[in-house]
This record gives sequence, structure tokens and C-alpha cells, in this order.
Amino acid sequence: MYKWFAFKRILKGIFTYAIIIFVLSALFNTVTDKTVRAEIEEQVRAESSRLKNVPPAAIQRFQEQRRIDLIQLYRLDRPLLERIFYQTWNSLTFNFGKSTIIKSSQGERDVLTIVGEALPRSLLLFTTATLFEIIIGIALGLKKAQKPGGSMDRITSVITMIVYGMPTFWLAMILIMFFVYNLKLFPSAGMHTVPPPEGIMYFVDLLWHMALPLLTLLLIGFWGVAYYVRNIVLGVLQDDYIMAARARGIPEHSVLFGHTLRTAAPPIMTMSILSLLASITGAIIFEGIFSWPGLGNLYWIAVQQNDIPVLMGDLTITTGIYQVGLIILDLTYGFMDPRIKVGGKA
Repeated sequence: MYKWFAFKRILKGIFTYAIIIFVLSALFNTVTDKTVRAEIEEQVRAESSRLKNVPPAAIQRFQEQRRIDLIQLYRLDRPLLERIFYQTWNSLTFNFGKSTIIKSSQGERDVLTIVGEALPRSLLLFTTATLFEIIIGIALGLKKAQKPGGSMDRITSVITMIVYGMPTFWLAMILIMFFVYNLKLFPSAGMHTVPPPEGIMYFVDLLWHMALPLLTLLLIGFWGVAYYVRNIVLGVLQDDYIMAARARGIPEHSVLFGHTLRTAAPPIMTMSILSLLASITGAIIFEGIFSWPGLGNLYWIAVQQNDIPVLMGDLTITTGIYQVGLIILDLTYGFMDPRIKVGGKA
């Protein structure tokens, strides 16, 4: 029964992913056609400029024929729906082609190379920050749930209300002013010193540049996680079997981690995985403030420069990772809570 559910869930995820990419291809189709036609004209002019000692009439015939060949090659003469399906298939097979303007650090225009450079940078900063937020938030949430209404619970709840509604970019600028310009402890932006050091100092320099944006994300992120965990665990602690475990004299530590946390694991796991998946895409404004060259910054540059291949590559890869995460989350949910009959019938 579970195998059938897993098979259907994977098929559903693939179908959903294909629909999303089809919609994106349809939205970007007009701009993509204009961009490809501009590239064709540029290529035709470049090829005809290399023709020496050729009569103007022959050059004009060459340009017309070459233009027709390239239009057919890129399927611009085909119906609209066929072009959209063609673009969707290219995106699903990660055949994004070349960027129009943006280049990689090595000067390459291959879209996969460009996105492949930005993805690890987003993972390094945002996913690392999210992992710390989850660990600190769960630990703090469990402590808050042990003594609800206590001094620590009240104080941290007030801090949560203040910090959770605080704009991340505003806090980032405040911390930059304090730690960079007043204390001069951290660099203001970038991933490395220019030129970057070599050897072990390369990683030390990376951690130095990463410290302030990581601190900013942590100061805002873990409070909400702690409050969420506190409310979930507090509800589980009121269940009859928890009270029975306490009545039998089971230590509070075992009750909290052995009984309560296991029951509360599914919603906490859902929150954690969704947060980790969301962290992959980066943050446009935050990366702009710290000049962090991740996927969010790449997306903003691609929007500004109207680089549709890079936009499609960025959206396709991040959407695919998110869909894979959702599938894994659904498949593991049944193992975490025995009360859920995955794929079963009433």
C-alpha cells in the first residue's frame, strides 16, 4: 500500500513541476522570442561582416537566407503553443542554452554554469543560518514549554513579537553601521577580500565575511521557530499518555524527549524542511545589502538585464529542488507518526 502511495506521490510531484515550468515558459515566451530574434540579427551581422570582397547583393542574399535558417533552427516559425512546449521541454531537461548578458566568474555564458556558481553560495549562507535557527529554536521552544507562563516564557515571547516583525534589511543596516563602521570588526559586503587569500586563509576570510550576515539572519530567525515549537509541544504535554508517563515516575527529560518530542515531530519536521527548502532560493534584498552573490542576487540581476535564459534556469532549478523536498517530506511523514495511514483507506 505504501509503495503505491509513494509511486502516486512522485508522479504527482513530476506532473506539478511540469505544469509550473509550462506556465513559466508561457509567461516568458514573448520576451524569449524577442531576445532570440535579437541574437539572430546579431549573429547574422557578425557572420556577414566576415565576408570580404563580396558584392552587396550577395551579402544581402546571404543575410536573408541565414536569417531564415536560424529562425527555423530556433523554431520561431512554428505555432505559439508548439514553441511553448519546446521551451518547456528544454527547461525540464535543463537545456537552458546561453545567457544573453550575464557571465560566470570564468567568463562563460552557459546558464547551468552561472546558476551552479550561485547555488552553493546561497546554501552556504541561508541554509547554514536556517540549520542554526532550527536547532536553537527547538531547544528554546522546549525550555519555554516546560514552564509555560514562567519568566523566561514571558520575556522570550515579548522578544519574539518584537523581533519577528522587524524587517531583516533594517536590522542588517543597523548591524552594519555598528559592527562595520563603529567597531570595525567585520567587512561590510562580499564573500572575500579582493584579491582573495590562498590556502587556509581563504576559508578564514570566507567565514569572516559570512559572520555578519549569518548573525543577522540568526537574530531574527530562531525566535519564531522557538515560539512555534513551544505551542506544539505545549499541546502535546496536555495529552493523557504524557500525564500517565509522569505519574509512573518517568524522568521529565525522558518524557520531554522520548514521548513528547516524538509525537510533535511531524509538524516540527514539516516546518524545518520547508524552511530549509525556502532558504535555497536566497533573499533578493538581503543579498543586495551584503553584496552576497547567491541565487537571490542573480535573480535580481537577471530581471534588471532582462536575461530570460538565466531567469528560467534560476526558477526551474529552485522550483525543482522545492518539489523534490515536498515529495521527500510526504514520503517520510508516515514514518514519523504511526497514527497516519499513508495511502490507506478508512
